[in-house]
Parts: sequence; structure tokens; C-alpha cells
Amino acid sequence: METVNIHEAKTHLSRLMEKVSKGESFIIAKAGKPIGKLVPLDEAEMPKKRRIGFMKGEIVVPHDFDRMMADEIEEMFYGNPDKFKDR
Repeated sequence: METVNIHEAKTHLSRLMEKVSKGESFIIAKAGKPIGKLVPLDEAEMPKKRRIGFMKGEIVVPHDFDRMMADEIEEMFYGNPDKFKDR
């Protein structure tokens, strides 16, 4: 495993990260003393990407979903005019 001093790591971080993405690892040292390790993440540790449409065919959306409960909602706001016709 290659050892890189901290100044070189800061100067060439992009280059080091490119190598890490290909599987290489580095030890970062300050004044020759190891202080850290730059290693690639395991595939399991990386967050999974969200996929659009991954449940296609498993969920049925009613054709009138945008009008569902419209009468009840309207009654909540405006009341029921039929309720007071007999009075």
C-alpha cells in the first residue's frame, strides 16, 4: 500500500480519488507518521439509488384518483345544502 504525505494528498486529491475508485488504497502520513487511510468503499456501504417506476404493475391507481372523496371534501368546506331543505 502506497504512503502519501498529507501535502501531496491535498495537492493531488483528485488523482488519488481516481485511483481509489479503481480499487487502490493509500496511507496518508504527516511527517512520515501514518495518520489515516484512504480506501474504496465496499459496494454494500454505498447508498442504493432510487429507481423511478420500480413498482410498475404492482400498484393500481384508480382512474379517478384526483377526484376521490371530492364530494366529502366539498361538504367539509361548504356544508351540505340538502341537509337544510326541510327547515
